[in-house]
Amino acid sequence: MALGSTSPFRPTGSVSVAATTVSAASPLAGGGESVVVTNNSASVAFVRFGSDNTVSASSADMPVLPNSRVMLSINSLIGFVATALASGSGNVFFTRGDGSFI
Repeated sequence: MALGSTSPFRPTGSVSVAATTVSAASPLAGGGESVVVTNNSASVAFVRFGSDNTVSASSADMPVLPNSRVMLSINSLIGFVATALASGSGNVFFTRGDGSFI
């Protein structure tokens, strides 16, 4: 169990998106009502979720700070994610599951 966890996060699937300043969409893997977004880049990542592959991310969407992670709640209709970086390039990981962490 993660330190400070109230209900251990149970991952069901993970995808990596090679992100740049141009929005890139990807299908999410697994199921569940939570997504842990891990920004492994040196730039702010912007993320947006949608029900199809036309979803597109911009600087108006949810920011995830460089080299950090955030857990977001989504519903069962969400099947795709889009991400774009403020600058440069890097990987952003999306791990779907249930539970929480602190």
